[in-house]
Amino acid sequence: MDPHTSAQDVKRCDLCETAVVQMHCDTCLVNLCTNCVGKHMISDESKDHKVVKFQARKSTPLYPGCTSHNKQQCTMYCNQCDIPVCIKCIASDQHLGQKVSEILKVVDEKKAKIIKERTELHEKIYPTYQGIAFDVQNRISQLEKEYGDLSTAITKHGEDWHREIDKLVKKLKAEVDEMKNTQLETLHKKHLDEINKKMSDIKDELNSVDVAVDSNDISKLFDITINVDRYKNLPQNFLPSLPKFIPGRIQELSKIFGTLSSSSSTSDENDYSIKTTQKSPEAGSSPPVKQLLDEPEIVTTIDTGYDNLYKVACLSDEEIWTRGNGNTMKLYSINQGSLLMSISTKSGGEPCDIAVTKSGDLLYSDHIDRTINIVKIEEKITLQNWIPRNFYLNTFSDDLLVMMYCKEKKQTKVVRYADFTEKQTIQFDDEGKSLFSSESQYNKYITENRNLDICMADKRAKAVVVVNQAGKLRFRYTGHTPAPKNRSFDPRGITTDSQSHILTADYNNDCVHIIDQDGQFLCFIDCGLSEPYGLCTDTNDNLFVAQCSSTQVKKIKYLQ
Repeated sequence: MDPHTSAQDVKRCDLCETAVVQMHCDTCLVNLCTNCVGKHMISDESKDHKVVKFQARKSTPLYPGCTSHNKQQCTMYCNQCDIPVCIKCIASDQHLGQKVSEILKVVDEKKAKIIKERTELHEKIYPTYQGIAFDVQNRISQLEKEYGDLSTAITKHGEDWHREIDKLVKKLKAEVDEMKNTQLETLHKKHLDEINKKMSDIKDELNSVDVAVDSNDISKLFDITINVDRYKNLPQNFLPSLPKFIPGRIQELSKIFGTLSSSSSTSDENDYSIKTTQKSPEAGSSPPVKQLLDEPEIVTTIDTGYDNLYKVACLSDEEIWTRGNGNTMKLYSINQGSLLMSISTKSGGEPCDIAVTKSGDLLYSDHIDRTINIVKIEEKITLQNWIPRNFYLNTFSDDLLVMMYCKEKKQTKVVRYADFTEKQTIQFDDEGKSLFSSESQYNKYITENRNLDICMADKRAKAVVVVNQAGKLRFRYTGHTPAPKNRSFDPRGITTDSQSHILTADYNNDCVHIIDQDGQFLCFIDCGLSEPYGLCTDTNDNLFVAQCSSTQVKKIKYLQ
């Protein structure tokens, strides 16, 4: 079993590497089984091996060797020289008159100081940096969205301009055609027609003259009268005046179209501070550190009336949405346990998953018509070859993570949508192997942790698969032994809390597993649960568990 990807591997002997550890050498810092103790003792007889039970490891103090006196251990500490010293050092004149303390007392004081500083780092400073990182990531996501909106606005303005320019071009060309037709009509009907008339008259005159001149009838010659002067008055020269197109200066187009103001970034070294009070992740501060309760307690139980209950989602700290078998989704009051609203799917089929947007709208996936819908608004995402099942909605960024499968390809993938536009696909590891099991009949449940890890409870694989924001595998959690009912790990619903804990329902063992963000098991919640299925947490880290057969939702307090 790989210790890097398993949360429940046991310690093995450092010598034989097979037997379970039972002893520990405090001198060599080596883990041993009982069979290897003797072998280790004779491996280096120059050392004084201090072998203790594994549970009591590191209980024997290892005094530092004296640099001035060979083979002497420093059991004392010179406060003035700030160095460990041995008995011979004290007996010499080197530390005469200087204050000397027992080294174990100095070690205890130093350890107490280190533990205090470690506690401050762990409980205050590191969570603050987590909050800052979360805040910066949200700012990055928001910045990408706002710059996208800015580009969209410029594109739309450009399209508006194109339409107006097309109208203007059409109008100017129509005016050109009108001017052309007017001037052509003048040239044709008035000027050219007059000229053609006179040319016809001149031809008639010429024909008459030719006939008279060629005839031997003298009387015809005397009848001819030519009015040459009549044709010497030539028509006026009609010169049409063409309009001119005076284009605007393209160089000034940017000023007319619109300009961008300058962007700026500022930093304030005093902006962030170590805080101990809780604020939302949007504010950039870390949540207060909460300890797990020794005994989780059931606060409220709500009966939902389904034959089987599968999912619960918090609308607020007072109201929850539920979904079970059938096509109806129900809204309940947490305190009164009363039904507030029922909504049916558009297709009439059973919804696969539900979530609540930050604006309070109900989101559900429908495998019948392959859609993801927002109640009261409109269908937003329609898939072709893929069928949506479970999903997670980030209520801070409104990013949507959708688990979907393809029957034909026998594949499963996770797709991230931002503003209902596909942004990221997570499907394969670095070796090209599928991260998730492919069988369509097994549901998978998905959530996103505070550190932006994506966590999926994969029922078929009997594991919780966790990848980072880029889709790279971090670890697989395959349960903890012994489980409350000693049955195989059967993960169903999954959620996280303000401490970046990952909580997953174990259907077979009637409990909820809590692990940290690195996959280390912390504890079980098994306070009378029966077939836990769907999970969610509210803003106060109360856990809501949808129990399948009993169709009850239990509100559980598990953090201090």
